[in-house]
Formats: sequence, structure tokens, C-alpha cells
Amino acid sequence: MHLITAVRDRGLADLVIVCNSLGAQPTHPVTLVEHGQARKLVAAFSARAGDVVSSAHVISPVPLEVELVPQGILVERLRCAGAGLGPFYSPVGQDTLIADGKERREFGGQHYVLEEPLRLDYALIYARTADRAGNLAFRGANQNFGPSFAKAAKIVIAQVDEIVEVGELTPDQVGLPGIFVDRVVQSPVPRTALWREPRAEDDRRSYLGRPGLTPREVGARLAALLPEHSYVNLGVGLPTLVSDHLAGRDIMLHAENGLLGYGSRLTPAEADDDIYNAGSEPVSLRKGASAFDTVAAFEMARGGRLDAVVLGAYQVAADGSFANWTTPQMGGGAIGGAMDLVVHPGRLIIGMRHAERSGQPKIVRECRYPVTGTRCVDLVVTDLAVLEREERGLVLRECAPGFSPDDVRRLTEAPLVVELWAEMTDPGQSRHVAWRAQSRPGRRAAA
Repeated sequence: MHLITAVRDRGLADLVIVCNSLGAQPTHPVTLVEHGQARKLVAAFSARAGDVVSSAHVISPVPLEVELVPQGILVERLRCAGAGLGPFYSPVGQDTLIADGKERREFGGQHYVLEEPLRLDYALIYARTADRAGNLAFRGANQNFGPSFAKAAKIVIAQVDEIVEVGELTPDQVGLPGIFVDRVVQSPVPRTALWREPRAEDDRRSYLGRPGLTPREVGARLAALLPEHSYVNLGVGLPTLVSDHLAGRDIMLHAENGLLGYGSRLTPAEADDDIYNAGSEPVSLRKGASAFDTVAAFEMARGGRLDAVVLGAYQVAADGSFANWTTPQMGGGAIGGAMDLVVHPGRLIIGMRHAERSGQPKIVRECRYPVTGTRCVDLVVTDLAVLEREERGLVLRECAPGFSPDDVRRLTEAPLVVELWAEMTDPGQSRHVAWRAQSRPGRRAAA
């Protein structure tokens, strides 16, 4: 965004920056924090996992106040501001640190926390095309937060790739009417996506002197456990690998950045700059795919439309609570959409390494990190095992090849009940029919 670098170059200071994440490039909001131009950050991500150097507190040369907001609540606060509404009650994060200091109420047996509208002075947004009436057309996943930021702001400045004459955009192409847009700036150069380096999918970790599964193999195992005819959200990190193992399956993947029906990940050479998953990785599209804004994406999630959600985690507790948004080493947090996704996740599946590189267990009696959700995990798939949560506790269902139940117990702090489905010889083999919770088909079967 050239608009962001223009704000930086003007030397504007004492800013309150509202964004999903800081990003990593000079054209991202991170540049304003690095130059000491912000006094407060309101975001879903203030740090990257395992990288304290990227923490907003660390990179800012001036004191910085940080307010972390779940991604779906961030966009909902913007939506309410734009709609002229007041505070609203939300079920998101009501059992986490995010709810501290907020009013809590109970309606119909459900607990809620009070959230305030988030009003802005300026919104800097991106669209593919504008006409001279200010109507904006988006493409692919690039609609995401744009409309909500625009509606919440007094002044909206849109950076676009092209400007066309009035009438060249058909009414159904307009994603944001010109009534919400004050100024339009055409990009001086074509936009080019800067894709992240692909993760090491074959990084095999050793336990007790023996190799566990690779991330690629864990992704295949997760894919095999998903129900047919279903809508599934994949979280960032290891869960994104699942999309590479669903060929021929009737599973529609949902991304909170505004895609439904995406497919396998692509190389940068194959990539479409406007089509990417929640981890900012380029992906293909399946027939019947759709694109929309982030408000609609979280309506699908919180509204109970998903059959399953697959997330990563730092820790999973014996009671099914889990932590995946911060550690003491991060110096910040990366809440993203996880807290929204666990409100009505369908089946919540965690995909992660079984232990830290130091050997410390990640499956623990109680979470020692701030939790993302309590008593909500249904299944845990690691590079050593598959565990199912039942009333009697965590049940060990599978061991990776070369490992016994006793081996898994040695590397697990939480108590385990051993009741194996069968020996796992191929991580990608489909044994999801053995999972009792999958006795019914997914929502798509009704179609």
C-alpha cells in the first residue's frame, strides 16, 4: 500500500493504528510502528509465533499501547460503527483474558461480553478497480476487511489498480458503493504479491531416538479424519497442509479472509495474486467457490455453519482446553480468528507437534499459557498420535509407526486412556469412519 508509506513519509505521529496484523513489508502498517509514529495499536496480531523480534512492543521506539482483538470481533466492531449501532454482546473470548475488564451478561444460558463499536478517522483500503463515482470492485480474497474499515471511517482513501469511467462497472461488480468512498488514488505501479517462503513440510522431529511423522504426513492424517460432504476451516500453520490432501473429496474449505471452496496450495509461479488462504499462501479454487468479505466469513463460523475447524496449538489440556495465541516468549499475541472459530466449531481438531523441541510436553494436565477456548477440543492429531477427548478423558486412538502407547505416555503430561483403533501404517489412510463423532455426514450432504 503506497498510502501507508505516504503516511510514514509525511512524518505523521501520535496515531492509533487499527489493522488485522502489522505485516512484514515496508508497505505494511509495521513501518509506522517501526518509525515511532503510533501511540496505540488495535489488532488481531501484534507478534509472530516464536519471533519476539517482530513484537509490536519491541519494534516501536516509543511507548506503545496494544489492544488485541479477536479477528471476527475486530471486523464486527467496525461493522457496528459503520451501521450507526451501539455496543453489542458477543460470545467470543468470554472465558479468556480478552474479556478482562469488560461487562459480562448471560442470555439464555450463554455467557457474553460487551464490545464497543470501533470508529475511525481515516481508512486506507485497497480495491482492484474504481470508477469515477468512487464505486469500488474487489477481486478474490482482497475484499476481506476493506468494506468494514471504509464504513467505520469518516474519510476513506482507496488505492486501486485502475480507474474506469462511470458505467464500466456493472452494478453487481460494485463491492463498495461510492457513497462510502471519499478519495481514490491509482497505484503508480502494478501490485505484486510477495508470497512467503513455503514451510518445511518434511521436517521430521525425533522422539526417544526415533522419527515421528513429518508435517506433510500429519496434514494427510488430518485430511483423512475429516467427514465427507462438509465445510471445514483450516487455521494457519500446520493445518494449512490439509488442503493438499483433499483431491477427490467433497469437502469445501473455508477461510476467514473471505474464501469458500479453495483447494491445494500453489507455488509462487502458479499463484493468482488475489487468491490466498488465511495463512497468506496462494491456493487454487474449486468449482463452486465463492469470495466475500470478512464479516460474512465470520457469520459462517459463529453462526454454526461449519462442520469442522482444524487449528494449531501450543498446548492442549486434559479437559479439552487449548492455548494457541501467545506464549511468554512472543512478547505479544496472535489471536487471529481462533476465538471466533471455537464458538460453534462443529468438531474442533488440533493439529500440532507432540512436544516442544526441548522435549517439554504440549499435551498437558492444565494449560500454562493463556487459553483460546475451554473444554472444546474433540480430537488431537500430532506427529506421534491421534487422541480423542471423551468424558473419561483423552483416549489414545493411534500411535505413529514405530511408537507404542507407552512411548506416547512418556511424552504426554496429561493422563491417557489407551483404546486403539488400529495400528497406523499409512498416515493418509482414511479411517475417519472409526471416529464415533462422525456417524453423521457433513452439512453438504443435504444439498
